[in-house]
Amino acid sequence: MQDRAKVIFGNVISDKAYKKACKTKAKNMKKYGDDSNVDYNIVLEKNQHIGDSLGVVDVLLKDGYCQEQWDTDKGIIVGNIRMGFGHYRISMAMASCAKAMGYTPYWMDLNGYPQTTCTKVISAQNELYSLGSRLSKNALFNKLVWEPVNYEGFRALTYNSSDQKNAELMAPVYKNVPKDIPVIGTHVWPAQAAIHAGMENVVNAIPDNWPMALHYAQGAVHTIQCRNAYMGYRICNGMNKSSMKENAKDPVCNPMPASDLVYTGHYIDHELVVNLEADCDARVARKREGKPMRFLLTIGGAGAQKEIFAAIIKYLLPQIREEKAMLYVNVGDYKNVWDDLLDEIPEMKDVAIEHFNQFDDTTVFAEAAIKGTVTGIHAFYHENIFEAVYCTNLLMRSADVLVTKPSELAFYPIPKLFIKRVGKHEMWGAIHAAEIGDGTLECRDIPHTLQMIDLFMNDDKLLEDMCENIKVNKSIGMYDGAYKVVELAMGLKNKK
Repeated sequence: MQDRAKVIFGNVISDKAYKKACKTKAKNMKKYGDDSNVDYNIVLEKNQHIGDSLGVVDVLLKDGYCQEQWDTDKGIIVGNIRMGFGHYRISMAMASCAKAMGYTPYWMDLNGYPQTTCTKVISAQNELYSLGSRLSKNALFNKLVWEPVNYEGFRALTYNSSDQKNAELMAPVYKNVPKDIPVIGTHVWPAQAAIHAGMENVVNAIPDNWPMALHYAQGAVHTIQCRNAYMGYRICNGMNKSSMKENAKDPVCNPMPASDLVYTGHYIDHELVVNLEADCDARVARKREGKPMRFLLTIGGAGAQKEIFAAIIKYLLPQIREEKAMLYVNVGDYKNVWDDLLDEIPEMKDVAIEHFNQFDDTTVFAEAAIKGTVTGIHAFYHENIFEAVYCTNLLMRSADVLVTKPSELAFYPIPKLFIKRVGKHEMWGAIHAAEIGDGTLECRDIPHTLQMIDLFMNDDKLLEDMCENIKVNKSIGMYDGAYKVVELAMGLKNKK
């Protein structure tokens, strides 16, 4: 078998870069151990938090008897990692659509097995990425380090070479998984690890529409959410950096095979897709009736954009008191972010209601808000990661405008106000949303963010136009990506 770190879609990696990749793997083995000979016991358990709503069964590596049995006919693995909320969110969309299509979604979080080399390597990378996100608030660091790394550094095939070597250390977690069960990787590492472990039917669901070699899992079928990303991924555009081949002068790469790349559309949960028209009509009706405009703020744990959200809250407070606007604020599983906002804006305490660690209450509230009246500020915090992430999905249906950075949420079918990105690759999410008409341009400073708040509040057409565009987009299948990924994964198995 060809070493996937040495030759990537027919592109030969230089000896220098390959040796560096091997050294990185050896360094990680020395630091985090080598468990390639460990025989991990697998226990299947219904997920206690989203098992009922999404049908999720956890794949756990621990001692004990496995009471649940693999559904080898209709089972499908959603392989993911906890690195921010994005990959969990995409995984939930896959699980939701898998359940709706009659399949059993198995949840494999490769960052959730602390005894394994796999999780130790991923956790270290996650901590490094979180640190970079926080440091990106420094303009000089952002310009000279963070944006170049996220935009061009991850783009190089040599980066993929190094990742492939590290993914070999992640393969043991799949050792006792039936090899013919389809795997959907919502991050490249679960897909790469599955390939190295001999899994036979692997789909690599690429999250970003800025083509980067980071996202390649050679041996899997790759899916993309946007057509504008197709050619960049297909021809490995701009990925032949000077460090790849000795004395390389030709910037042109060999393309990946056509059968390895499929456009599917946006990865969206079944619950949001089937209720899309009704939810959009409700937004337009609330606007026409002069009801409080509902803004949903989703805040990440790195706190890189906390200042922007604080500015929005301060700006909207008078209109919240006058019941012209209202806020949902989801701080995920980072209560410190909400505490910091309260310290900075103590005057919002008298209009804020906290929904903390009460997921049943959150679910009931979100359902009632779809047709009911909501005022003030409602803050949401859930210690459990599943509840923290899915809370945004629950609130999305009754929200009018989602305020978010242009990352994975850029693809969701709700009017969106995009604040400043964290990493230059994210800017393409806002560009795509503006092109299809369901989101604003990226507002890269607070004044432009507040300008868009005013437009949503006072303009008679902006919200309505976005809602109409969302309905048109649905009619051409733009939000059907998760269904198609599941269909593709199961199709690989059925062909064989």
